[in-house]
Amino acid sequence: MQTQESGVHYSRWDDSSRDEVSMTTTSRAEEASCCSRIFQKLCTGKLGIVMKVLGGMTLFWIIFILGYITGYYVHKCK
Repeated sequence: MQTQESGVHYSRWDDSSRDEVSMTTTSRAEEASCCSRIFQKLCTGKLGIVMKVLGGMTLFWIIFILGYITGYYVHKCK
C-alpha cells in the first residue's frame, strides 16, 4: 500500500478480483481537470470540427492579407 502523502490510495480486496484506486484532488489537479474539460469541449466532436475550420480560415486570411501588404510595398513602383 502507498502512503497517504502521495495523494493516491491503492487497496486490494482479498475476497474479490476488483482493485480499488482512489485519488485525492489538489488545486493543481482541479486546474488540470478544468483545462481538460475545456479541451474536450472545444476540440472534439462537431464543435471541435467547427473550431478547426474557423481557425484554419482565420489563419488563411491573416497570411493572405500580410502577403498582399508585403507584396504591395515590395513591388511598388517608384
